[in-house]
Amino acid sequence: MSERFDMRLDGRHALVCGASAGIGRAAACALAELGAHVTALARSEDALLEVVAEIEAGGGSGDVLVADLDDRESLCDAIAALLAGSGPVHILVNNSGGPPSGPLLDATEADFIVPFGRHVLSSHLLTKMLLPGMVDAGYGRIVNVISTSVREPIPGLGVSNTVRGAMASWAKSMSRELPPGVTINNVLPGFTDTERLTQLGEAVAERSGTSLDEVREMWLADVPEARLAQPAEIAAAIAFLASPAGAFMRGTSMPVDGGRLRSI
Repeated sequence: MSERFDMRLDGRHALVCGASAGIGRAAACALAELGAHVTALARSEDALLEVVAEIEAGGGSGDVLVADLDDRESLCDAIAALLAGSGPVHILVNNSGGPPSGPLLDATEADFIVPFGRHVLSSHLLTKMLLPGMVDAGYGRIVNVISTSVREPIPGLGVSNTVRGAMASWAKSMSRELPPGVTINNVLPGFTDTERLTQLGEAVAERSGTSLDEVREMWLADVPEARLAQPAEIAAAIAFLASPAGAFMRGTSMPVDGGRLRSI
């Protein structure tokens, strides 16, 4: 097999945002298994230390970067220190928790501004800061974890649908400007068995006067695979896009949803 189609990431440095739990944690572990040195970023140092311990137990290498995507001034300082101390980052996984659920008409201005900053503005900042190192290395991968709502808005998640759509549009625009060898793509998870999904289900159940089990049954009725995704399955798609094998994928939005989307 030629190097271009190799999945190995030996000698690469990956920065994974939201790495303390769920899809972000699974992505950090998956990239480390392929040989990347992983910097795990989130707000909780204790949770990040657990992730790095898991990575090292599997024979990989990683370190912790405690930072808040909502505080972009401090984030900028943290990334500058990371680059100065650890060298360039070749793989960036933009991933963070979504906005609360609820009717769109109930949303305030702040309800839009805060998640827009957390998702779009922080991703833009990180991309601009990490891009020079990617260009120098001749290798760059930016993978954004968004949502299937990019294709089909999800009822009850109006603010999230809006912000996710903006994120996808930003990424598509960026894909036309990044130099050769530096790609940007989106992974669109379907219903995935994470703490975030449980919280959304509980909110839906409370508003509708049903149980969490009934909400899950309603969701799964629309998934041909008839189950929730595991975070590791989303991480596998992220790892592919981050690898040499994904070199010709650029500006795409890849659903990993068990067939739930009805659009082509």
